[in-house]
Amino acid sequence: MPVTDLLSALRPGATRSRRHRVATRAVAVSAAVGASLGVLAFANPENPAPAPAAAETATNSSAIQYAAFDPAPPAPEAWDQHRAAQEAAPAPAPEPVAAPARPHTVRPVAGRLTSNFGSRWGAMHNGLDFGDPIGAPIFAVTDGVVIEAGPASGFGLWVRVQQDDGTVGVYGHVNDILAEVGQPVLAGDVIATVGNRGQSTGPHLHYEVHDPALGPIDPMPWLAARGVHVGFAEE
Repeated sequence: MPVTDLLSALRPGATRSRRHRVATRAVAVSAAVGASLGVLAFANPENPAPAPAAAETATNSSAIQYAAFDPAPPAPEAWDQHRAAQEAAPAPAPEPVAAPARPHTVRPVAGRLTSNFGSRWGAMHNGLDFGDPIGAPIFAVTDGVVIEAGPASGFGLWVRVQQDDGTVGVYGHVNDILAEVGQPVLAGDVIATVGNRGQSTGPHLHYEVHDPALGPIDPMPWLAARGVHVGFAEE
């Protein structure tokens, strides 16, 4: 054995000191390289220095793990089957639409009130008069059944309707009768047209309400109690 090796073997502390110096030099070199890369990255931010190999390995490892859990996109055949199933499915039934509430009482004509119920010209006026042009529509005031339609003394022509509460509505001086005896009518149905027949001083509708127990009653409060206000006559 050479004398140099023998001395080295006899001096273990010297070997450890040499290894320590080598490790120290390696750390210094690594630090210098890292510092140089940092300077380069700061000087050129658009082209940064490459990351250490350990970082690349970690990034690649994360990408591999993400790819392992990322499901593959479905095949085109699967999309076609899904689309075909949607097109074949029946369309949902439309929501039922509630019909608007139908009025149960309406004004007999659109014209304005011209004469009230009560004493007039020394005689009893048993109804309300509404001025309207000849041929204007006359509406059934309530649901009911036509019980008479034709000539009437003093009225020329009239229509009488058994109304939904048991009273009888009388429509006088009509020009055309558009309903038949026994015909059911609904509030708002056109049953005649305004005329000037009989004892009349001008085109108008004469409307009466007859209570079975009381006879003719004032139609104005009767209509108001059912939600129809006809206004006031200028007499």
